[in-house]
Amino acid sequence: MGDKELIILFDLDGTLIDSTFAITDTFLYVFAKHSYPFTKTVEDIKKQIGYPLDIMFENLGIPRAIVWDFVDSYKMRYKNISVAQTSLLENAFEAVKLASSFATLGVVTTKTRIYSTPILDNFDIGNDFRTIIGREDVENPKPHQEPILKALENLNYDKEKHIAYMIGDTKLDMIAAKNASINSIGVLCGYSSFDELKNYTDIVKDNSFEAIKYLENLFS
Repeated sequence: MGDKELIILFDLDGTLIDSTFAITDTFLYVFAKHSYPFTKTVEDIKKQIGYPLDIMFENLGIPRAIVWDFVDSYKMRYKNISVAQTSLLENAFEAVKLASSFATLGVVTTKTRIYSTPILDNFDIGNDFRTIIGREDVENPKPHQEPILKALENLNYDKEKHIAYMIGDTKLDMIAAKNASINSIGVLCGYSSFDELKNYTDIVKDNSFEAIKYLENLFS
């Protein structure tokens, strides 16, 4: 796209990493710890992945008045198991390494940054990202534009000099990208269907590696 430099922002869960079991198992642990009669299923928990923890718990039935007690319990347990129970999605390592060869990279996630960083470091890709924006870095999480705008600010984004893409697996990523006036690519390796993603972005690929190869071809 002319002489503009490329910035690529990645979501984490369902885009680069698979922490499904760590997340769902921690939710079940917290419900049991607080003696909450959770009557829904693990699939119902999965459908909430991508939202902030307080919203996830509220959507699963926890009253707002006590939701932060559940969030605190979640964080206490999750920090102890997150690295061990998280894996990289297929070709995610290759996606990051290829992307870093021709673009500046960042992460924009609703996961807490202090948990995200050790996970990325564990897979030897942490140093490929110039900025990581987590839940604690913003007041308004995705689908609000604030996390993306903060990442772009950290990367000295200038719309006259740069072109930016958000790669993610849910509508929250696509909506946030639109709200921030940047491009988006949906990926099918996470928690959304093709039909759902197509409602919010013009480009949908099977996984992050395919998305990066698409951008490489576009900008080479």
